[in-house]
Amino acid sequence: MKIHDLQPPAGSTKSRRRVGRGIAGKGGKTAGRGTKGQGARNNIKPGFEGGQLPLTQRIPKLKGFKNPFRVEYTVVNLDTLEEFGGNVVNPDTLRAAGLVHKHGLVKVLGRGQLTRALEVSAHALSASAAEAIRSAGGSVEVIPPPWGDRRPAAKGNALTNR
Repeated sequence: MKIHDLQPPAGSTKSRRRVGRGIAGKGGKTAGRGTKGQGARNNIKPGFEGGQLPLTQRIPKLKGFKNPFRVEYTVVNLDTLEEFGGNVVNPDTLRAAGLVHKHGLVKVLGRGQLTRALEVSAHALSASAAEAIRSAGGSVEVIPPPWGDRRPAAKGNALTNR
């Protein structure tokens, strides 16, 4: 038996009713649409609700603005760094430990206490976190983002002179 020999069992499929093929049988003449009126003619547009305000007009439009230049950080707090094993903390070591995602910028925030000296390198630090790291005897380094500085320069920049 080949795939072209397959067919459904007898009586399991019915052919659809072909309406509008003369007045002799069911569905002749008006083809089940009744006589006259809007439903008998092919002029009802999709989404038309009989004069009621359509759903597409009843739903409000999207409001607001999505900034394409928004910079999002993965946050790491001091209490997490306290539990972290090594003394050198940078995005690569945090990724290896599973504390931050594969890609993205890292920001250190000041929640928790730090009791040991750490060498912290991150894309951003809060003032309280930097102060706590330095007071514990550690060092702080701010890494520039991989795409550089997106902020428009002062006067003379093509972006600001539009």
